Amino acid sequence: MESSDKVKKLLVIVGMAGCGKSVVVDYFKHLNWQVIYFGGVTIKEVKKRNLPVNQSNEKLVREELRNIHGMEAYAKLEFPNIKKALSQGLTIIDGLYSWSEYKFLRDNLDIPIVLLAVFTPKKLRYERLSKRKFRGLDFEGAELRDFAEIENLEKGGPIAIADQIIVNDGSIEKLHSDLDEFLIEFYSDKV
Repeated sequence: MESSDKVKKLLVIVGMAGCGKSVVVDYFKHLNWQVIYFGGVTIKEVKKRNLPVNQSNEKLVREELRNIHGMEAYAKLEFPNIKKALSQGLTIIDGLYSWSEYKFLRDNLDIPIVLLAVFTPKKLRYERLSKRKFRGLDFEGAELRDFAEIENLEKGGPIAIADQIIVNDGSIEKLHSDLDEFLIEFYSDKV
């Protein structure tokens, strides 16, 4: 489907670590959507400081950026890129964490924001995280990350008010089928 056939909306993917957000974003990339990756801001800053890219340094940078720019830091820092991407076509945000980021976008954009939560049971998320080659986590590390993201980054709010939830606990084919159904419901010209 061409972007001219769509209602102009910003799609935001939310979910806990290991739920499959990156797989969902890759699906939309394949459909030629513009992608804004909030986590890229963190990784860029970690590298700028000549630190190893790992969970500890990423957490440090995320929390410092939010201390400097407020809880809406990533939405503020990426806002020019979001506006540019929206002017070029269908756009997705990967990595919105905080309620404040969501409110910032809602207050500063004149288009609807669709929150798509990707849910995977904790046990399966932790198994996936333990098998990651890059940025992998053991059970304890995964649990610590969950707590830090919920307690320090306001991550629960956007997930709680999602417009749609996709359960990602099966095959990639099932996930893609669910995403196809989501697109029909939220991005058809009938919406």
